[in-house]
Amino acid sequence: MEVASPKDYSVASSPFSSPNIGALLKIKVITWSQQTGLPVSVRVRVKDKMFNLHKFPLTSKSGYFKRRLNDTSEVELPETFPGGPETFEMIALFVYGSSTLIDPFNVVALRCAAEFLEMTEDHRSGNLCERFDLYLNQVVLQSWDDTLIALQRCQMLLPWSEDLLLASRCIESLAFMACMEVLDPERRRDTPVVTVEEFASQAWSCEIMKDVVNQDLWMKDLIALPFDFFKRVTGSLRKQGMKEKYVSPIIVFYANKWVLSKKTRQFWESSCDKIGDGGVNSKASVILQGVVDLLPVGDKARKVIPVGFYFALLSRSLELGLRTESKAKLQDQITLLLHFAQVEDFLLPESGAESMSSSMELVTMESIISAYVASNSHVNHTPEASNCRVAGLWDAYLFNVAADPDIGPKRFMELIERVPPSYRQNHYPLYKTINSFLKTRPGISQDDKGAVCKYLDCQRLSQEACIEVVQNELMPLRLIVQALFVQQLNTHKAFKECSDSFRYAQYGDISGSLSSSRCPYSASQNLGESPYTGEPELSGRPLSFLLQKDNVMQNFKSSTTEYESTSFRIQNLEQELMSLKRSLQLHNIVTKAEPNLIKSQKMKSCGLETRSVSKRRNPIGQATSCISSVNFASQRRYASRLLKVFRHITLFGSRKLKRKPGTPSQLSK
Repeated sequence: MEVASPKDYSVASSPFSSPNIGALLKIKVITWSQQTGLPVSVRVRVKDKMFNLHKFPLTSKSGYFKRRLNDTSEVELPETFPGGPETFEMIALFVYGSSTLIDPFNVVALRCAAEFLEMTEDHRSGNLCERFDLYLNQVVLQSWDDTLIALQRCQMLLPWSEDLLLASRCIESLAFMACMEVLDPERRRDTPVVTVEEFASQAWSCEIMKDVVNQDLWMKDLIALPFDFFKRVTGSLRKQGMKEKYVSPIIVFYANKWVLSKKTRQFWESSCDKIGDGGVNSKASVILQGVVDLLPVGDKARKVIPVGFYFALLSRSLELGLRTESKAKLQDQITLLLHFAQVEDFLLPESGAESMSSSMELVTMESIISAYVASNSHVNHTPEASNCRVAGLWDAYLFNVAADPDIGPKRFMELIERVPPSYRQNHYPLYKTINSFLKTRPGISQDDKGAVCKYLDCQRLSQEACIEVVQNELMPLRLIVQALFVQQLNTHKAFKECSDSFRYAQYGDISGSLSSSRCPYSASQNLGESPYTGEPELSGRPLSFLLQKDNVMQNFKSSTTEYESTSFRIQNLEQELMSLKRSLQLHNIVTKAEPNLIKSQKMKSCGLETRSVSKRRNPIGQATSCISSVNFASQRRYASRLLKVFRHITLFGSRKLKRKPGTPSQLSK
């Protein structure tokens, strides 16, 4: 004899049901025997429980018992009987004429049991099937909470609840009430429906989503459903016309709870014996696969679902080994919304995992970036700001990748080249990434260092960034010279702007060097008069003119400070170059003094002849940059040219400084 499962009892249990149903049934049986004078004549076994009943009440209302009790007095119900002994006990109580206690907790089990026993209108009017259907339609399906309770019981009574369309009726009712909840203007006047559009520009956070979903209890109820029912509810919501901006957040919250939440994973791992043979990953993989199928694609998902959510699903799919089609769908959606992403959303392997250079996360990110570049290469109307943002995100992502010691210079250059140079309007994120790469590799060769730094363009760096490059000892000398040149051009431009501003402030726009857009108040002044011609007129000058005067003074001071910093760096470089020149000359002297073989003597004489020719060409002497592959003669020629450039720069700056200090004093008059 088998013991009844607790599950069978729970499907008909209710906090509103009487705990003495068995005692009430015994009383009814005894009363029937006393009234009719007939003893009990039928024994019904339901699993491990035996019921002694009368034949007539059973056969008059149940087609099942009418067939089975023709030639026997003992019936054993099958193991698949819906609800088990507890439900049959309530059915038997109704058979004897008692009012059955119906509520949302047991109505589904009673309706399935009545259908099994064939207690329909064909056998008696007002039979149990009709009564339970009436209760479902008029009571249960009119209440949100009661419908949820009934739907949960349907999960425990499959496939009976599906065959009788009980689950479908509950799902349609929930979807209808959810639509009414969204459309109700009185309820939504003070509390609008929760959406995730505001999180489109933020990094994805599971904890924030948990707090958001608690604002709408009906959403919280829906995401607690089993996935099969949740999927059908979502489809019914779309079928009944709910907007996608209200449907998609429900899917996001559901995936956040059952797929992405670490607490859910820990709970499943602690109860893995109850989950089944597939284990935790199998259950999560099924839900994740279903969620991916539910998500909208294309323009429907633009700004409706944050791109960080797609990144989180993609990361989880790599862990669970989701099928290729689903991962490709997520990657395509990420590619479409990549310019809305945050660098925190990008995929990185967990700490302590495999090397970054060979990780699936890095390969996947390369694929996404390549797909984005390919999709925008044929589109002319793509906003330049979007491409610039994607380039900045990729450079910031490579900053995290650069710390991996397993990534060599060649591999690192391949990653940089994933984004076209035209996308990078600002090279400072790339400079930080390269600087991080060089810091973690102090033994890198000069050739590799120059190859990595060739992607930097100092013209796309700010003035402050150029100063940082000049002062960075890790940068190659070629890049430092480029930064110095750009910095000097910027300083010259700043001095020129200051000079033009002073000339306008003193003499007006006589020279025509400044446009009206640069000096918007020039039209209101008399071009033949100076604004400083008399003290009594000072009080009549406009406020904009006084503000312009202060601005000119501040620009001059800032330019002077920048020039002094540049000059100081140039002097340091000159000293380094002179020291390098002396070292090279000493090297040549030592080479000449060494006693060598006759063959070496001939080579030495050829070297002296070459040196004499080079001296006639460059009497100043020569030095070299950080390029170690050239010979000493070319190094000296290069150093000579650098010294000439630096001397011209220093002379130019000194003349500017001598001329400018007198100018502010004229303004103070």
